[in-house]
Amino acid sequence: MTALRPSDRARRAALPVALCAGLATVLTACGEDPDAGTNGVGKLSATQIEHRAQTAAGSAAAVRLSGALVTEGQTYKLNMRLKKTGGTGSVTLKNDTFELLRVEDELFLKADAGFWSHGSGDGDSKSGNADSQAADKLNDKYVKVPQDDPSYKQLRGFTDMKVLLGGLLALNGDLNKGDRDKIGGVRTIKVAAGEDGAGGTLDVSLMGTAYPLRLVRAGGAGTLTLSDWGKDFPLEAPAKGQTVDYGSKLPSTSDE
Repeated sequence: MTALRPSDRARRAALPVALCAGLATVLTACGEDPDAGTNGVGKLSATQIEHRAQTAAGSAAAVRLSGALVTEGQTYKLNMRLKKTGGTGSVTLKNDTFELLRVEDELFLKADAGFWSHGSGDGDSKSGNADSQAADKLNDKYVKVPQDDPSYKQLRGFTDMKVLLGGLLALNGDLNKGDRDKIGGVRTIKVAAGEDGAGGTLDVSLMGTAYPLRLVRAGGAGTLTLSDWGKDFPLEAPAKGQTVDYGSKLPSTSDE
């Protein structure tokens, strides 16, 4: 066997480097494949990725949803754990924070005295004192929301996994694949709707099941993080000692 001269060895070693440089736009063994070790979703079209994420969300047993949701001019800050039989967590509107707990069709609300006294009274001092006393009794107690109460449908919506995800995960406009990122240490691929994501963006997991992990809604309507997919959590109606009867129509949760 003829030994290679140093110059020959250098030229042969340089050949693969030159090939890699010439094929920089093609993912080959010369460079790192961005989809290596992933679930392969990054290879799909934007429409297919959105569909895969929606399917994964629809079949999940549970999820944690947190962030801001803007609807009808109101900004709600949510921190909810949801599953198909109900949900639990907190909702904040301006300076009012209240907790919600739903088990099947039974819906409970818990808040401090300030929430219950908000907007109560007609200016009469006796009426105001009575309202204040009633609010103190309701402080940090669960109140069962009657199904015929005007607030029931809106409040239930915050605890309904199917309603929330079904209404949130559809982007508006032509879809495009965006950058890869990491959310909570999980590699993701972004799907953007419209020009520069004006119709919203969705970050989808590239690891394991293709769950949606972050949603930026169109028109500045809020950013939500979705986590703890499939992780079950206890969901039980409060004990009798934790509940109290409000006795009349609940205060409005909108800023009217």
